[in-house]
Formats: sequence, structure tokens, C-alpha cells
Amino acid sequence: MPPSYAHVVTALRSAGCVFAEDEARLILSTARTPAELTVMVDRRVAGLPLEHVLGWAEFRGLRIAVEPGVFVPRRRTEFLVEQAVALAPEAPVVVDLCCGSGAVGAALAAALPGAELHAADVDPAAVRCARRNVGAGARVYEGDLFEALPQGLRGRIGILAANVPYVPSGEVGLLPPEARDHEPLVALDGGGDGLDVLRRVAGEAPRWLAPGGSLLVETSERQAGLAVEILADAGLMPRLEVSEELYANVVIGLKGS
Repeated sequence: MPPSYAHVVTALRSAGCVFAEDEARLILSTARTPAELTVMVDRRVAGLPLEHVLGWAEFRGLRIAVEPGVFVPRRRTEFLVEQAVALAPEAPVVVDLCCGSGAVGAALAAALPGAELHAADVDPAAVRCARRNVGAGARVYEGDLFEALPQGLRGRIGILAANVPYVPSGEVGLLPPEARDHEPLVALDGGGDGLDVLRRVAGEAPRWLAPGGSLLVETSERQAGLAVEILADAGLMPRLEVSEELYANVVIGLKGS
């Protein structure tokens, strides 16, 4: 006999799931068979992220496929997408760098249907996942940052969204087990101060952006000031946008015309 809603809630709550009722409803609505329901509950109780259990995450109203071992898109990153769309609603070329599951790229493609979309990630599992999510008209590449992109994109990118890893190496061990144990280190660890990957992206971005194009990166509140300096040192005109509701900080670097 498959577990009932009440049994699922009890099991999840006992495992420490704060939003046990909401999670139970999602699991029950996603499971296709009683056997699958039992497996899903067991995996969640064992500590697997809910999105990996379900096989998807909601992001800006889209259902984003998320495979085990792939970085789970965060709600706060929706703010980066909002800023990009408001900044350049007519951007002809959009790139989602460090794309992970491709959630940012898929959301940008949905909001900017006329744009040419490219995405890239160094993690093969993420690239496979992103190709499922960004749509047939987009291109997804595997490789290290800009090395993965076609040279023909140099000087043409209107929106460069780079949700780079920004957790300092010494703080990765302090992350919740769901992230620490089930998401790839390459998607979390940003080096000594958390901004090493940002420095690499900012240093190359001016050569890839079109005149008037923008780089958008997410960072933490305490890193935001230094992130602004990094973009300025790279020759971009930086500014910081903050969403208190989503606890999101997005640094934007504009390339001059």
C-alpha cells in the first residue's frame, strides 16, 4: 500500500524537512506509481535535494529539468534574469555562462524570444541538462568559461549572464548538506574570497560584449563592493542592484559604446 499524504508528511518532518507539507504535495503529484512514490520519499528522507528527487525545479514559472549531481537553480537568481530583461529587452545575442541546468538561459529565452541564445558550462552533466531546458533554437557548449564559446561571438554579446560560483573555498563545508553533498563543487567553490571565477569572467568580458552590452553576475551582500571594483578594474561601468525580497545581489557591468 503506497504511503498516504499524512505518512509522507510525517516521514519528511522526521527527516528535518521544514516545509514537509509542501514537499509532500509536490512528491505526491509527481510520482507516477506507488513504487515510484516510495522511492522518492526514501530519497528525500536520505537527504537528496527535493529538486533532484522530483527531477525538476521551478524557475520564473518554468519547470527546469534537474538531474542528480547538477546545481539546483535558486529563486534569488530570478532577480538576475529580471535585471537582464529590463536592461536589454531587444538584445540580439544572449549568453548564459556557467549555465548549470540552463535555468537562466531558458528564462531569458522565454522573455526574449527574438534573441540568439548560447550557453556553456564546464560540467558535462550540467551541459546535458541544459540542452534539455534551453530549447531547440539555443546552442549549449561544454568547456571552461569563454573557451567553450564560438569565436564568432566576440564583440556581439548584448547580455552576458554569468551566475558564477561565489562561495569562498573555506566556507563550502558550512553549506547545507543538500548543496555540500549533492551539488558539484565546481558550481559552488569560488576560490579564496569566492570571487576568483568572477575575476576571470570580468577580465575577458569586454572582448566579448557588444558596445553597450552588459555583464550580470550574482554575488553575496558582503562581496558586492569588491565585485563592483573588479568589474570597474576590467573596464566596465558597474552598478549594484539589490532585491531585499529575494536576498539577491546582482552586479552589472556595462561596456561603453
